[in-house]
Amino acid sequence: MAFVPAPGYQPAYNPSLPYVAPVMGGLWPGMAVYVQGLVLPHANKFWVNLANGPGEGDDLALHLNPRFGGEGQAVLNSRCGGQWGQEQRRDLQPFLPGTPFEIVITVTPHAYRVLVNGSHFDEFLHRLPAEQVTAVTVDGDLELHSVTILGAGVSPPFCSPQDVPQTIPYLQSNLPVMGQPPTLHPPVPFVATIPGGLIPKKTIVVKGFIPPDADRFHVNLRAGAGGDVLLHFNPRLSEGVVVRNSLLGGAWGAEELDLPHNPFQRGRYFDLSIRCGNHRFKVFAEGQPLCHFSHRLPPGPHVDTLEVDGDVILSYVHF
Repeated sequence: MAFVPAPGYQPAYNPSLPYVAPVMGGLWPGMAVYVQGLVLPHANKFWVNLANGPGEGDDLALHLNPRFGGEGQAVLNSRCGGQWGQEQRRDLQPFLPGTPFEIVITVTPHAYRVLVNGSHFDEFLHRLPAEQVTAVTVDGDLELHSVTILGAGVSPPFCSPQDVPQTIPYLQSNLPVMGQPPTLHPPVPFVATIPGGLIPKKTIVVKGFIPPDADRFHVNLRAGAGGDVLLHFNPRLSEGVVVRNSLLGGAWGAEELDLPHNPFQRGRYFDLSIRCGNHRFKVFAEGQPLCHFSHRLPPGPHVDTLEVDGDVILSYVHF
């Protein structure tokens, strides 16, 4: 049961350094780049580049470079034709040696917006066309846990018709496209309508952080507001279990608890993918198979509501 990403969702987990991720079709407004990792305890510097190629000398549309040591600043810059542009500098907070971080770079028509740990960090106006970015590169003094390109390989969602290329290639897949931009750092409780509902092979992605004092949280796939819950996915941190169940006709079914491992731990990020199959939900964590949950009622377009609530901080939700 290997996890195959749906077009528009391009993740990598625990890649080695230096890391280079291709960007299918370039970057466009509405897309985002997510980087999650840990600053090494004795870090000097690390960097995240949005590059016009995979080579060391290629142009850089954005160079995000936290520098520890004597400088104690984060630098944002660009490089064109071998020449660096004017630096933007700001305080390193919230980057701290020995601590985890997440960076989200969202593409707007005029700039890159950089969020760190869910808060605004800086904005960098476009100096090079974002659609010419073909790679995300990461290296330096960090443990790299995940890199995700959200919106890659699908039609740009917020571009005017004259700006949209005729074709944007992506790896061949029979999975439905992730059809809208990710919802970044939404508040909890979170409720959203799934366009078209849970059709076969539809993928739901929930990425977030579990606070150190968390008790439990849940993800529900529901048939409309207040309707049946076809899947109730419920990590219970105090009990050390992950409960799967359904709520049909107002009655809870039998709980399912068995797992090969429990990836949901206090003080850690998680990456949860739920794919709707013909006969069961297939659940993945960090791109690895976690469990199945057989359908107790048939899914379909009527199952159109995603709910997330409890002791969790959401990084993004994507479907």
